[in-house]
Amino acid sequence: MAAENFFDLTGQTAMVTGASRGLGQYFARALARAGADLILTSRRSEEIAPFAAEMRALGRSVVTLDLDVRERASIERMGEQVKALGGQVQILVNNAGCNVRKPALEVSWEDWNLVLDTNLRGSFFVAQALARGMARHGYGRVINIGSVTSVAGYAGLGPYCASRGGIRQLTMSLADDWGRYGITVNCLAPGWFQTAQNRVMYEDAEWVRYLEDRIPLKRAGLPNDLDGAVVFLASEASRYVTGQTLLVDGGISTGAVRATRQAKAGKKSEGN
Repeated sequence: MAAENFFDLTGQTAMVTGASRGLGQYFARALARAGADLILTSRRSEEIAPFAAEMRALGRSVVTLDLDVRERASIERMGEQVKALGGQVQILVNNAGCNVRKPALEVSWEDWNLVLDTNLRGSFFVAQALARGMARHGYGRVINIGSVTSVAGYAGLGPYCASRGGIRQLTMSLADDWGRYGITVNCLAPGWFQTAQNRVMYEDAEWVRYLEDRIPLKRAGLPNDLDGAVVFLASEASRYVTGQTLLVDGGISTGAVRATRQAKAGKKSEGN
């Protein structure tokens, strides 16, 4: 394949879970623009209808499915529906997720189960369901959506950080397990992007200024900042990349801003 065609997804089918809103739709749009047909899932697939129509207007084939990643029967039913469609799913974007934002001392058993069952257990069993078909065909791209919390911890996000850290470790395990079948497994880890889950935080101008000051690129992420990364991980351009976590976070995970401040503070102390 010529280098200029490395990012062409024409003839491939991508499933994006949690595609009723937010980053899931941006991932799906980027893949569709690169040529992929789509299978879009949500707990209530009728919510995806307007977006599915938009994707069909790009000339893509689009199927919508009901999928609750917390429910075993729902995942099994999805697997059967994909088989019935008759085609192979080459690309999976494991995007469905949720969050409970509470101080650790207030997190309930139910809070923990909701977040871990959705973000971690659900991602594993959805990937397993589709990887069976990928293994039979000797090809697949699994993209698990993680977060900057896959590598850094934040107060008030205990279950979420645990689930996203787990996604990073799961990605490495599956990459080792499924590489023999021609399946790559990688984690795409966004930094701070405004979504439905955190919109209320972005209504606090002081918090936004604090956040942007900590990001080396001095702004929060825009959804289309993720387009290149998801297409890269879905395409032949990443054919020798597996088990990796690709952070798209403006540099906040480097800790560079904090370290610079500490260095300046140290110099001042030495001067005194």
